[in-house]
Amino acid sequence: QVQLVESGGGLVQPGGSLRLSCAASATFFSFYTMYWYRQAPGKQRDLVASITDNGSTNYADSVKGRFTISRDNAKNTVYLQMNSLKPEDTAVYYCNTEGRRNLDLWGQGTQVTVSS
Repeated sequence: QVQLVESGGGLVQPGGSLRLSCAASATFFSFYTMYWYRQAPGKQRDLVASITDNGSTNYADSVKGRFTISRDNAKNTVYLQMNSLKPEDTAVYYCNTEGRRNLDLWGQGTQVTVSS
């Protein structure tokens, strides 16, 4: 079973940057489409970005031009580079695969707080 561990969150001022990492224990990681989601307090969990096995990416409109998803298959890791952060980006960020998402399986996530 795939296990995912998110890291890299923290407190940052508006306009700042963070890079989130998601380490996966998966034999066939390179074949998975990977997703980053986020959930703000009192709100539903929303899709932020995705990256396919061949590197094609998609982003939510709210983060286009500011966030970049990437992957390193040699390290079984997917990243989310977040620039020009805004207070509304404050949330717990989760990575996931389609299979785990469909089973409603989620890791602990990593907290991102954007505040002055």
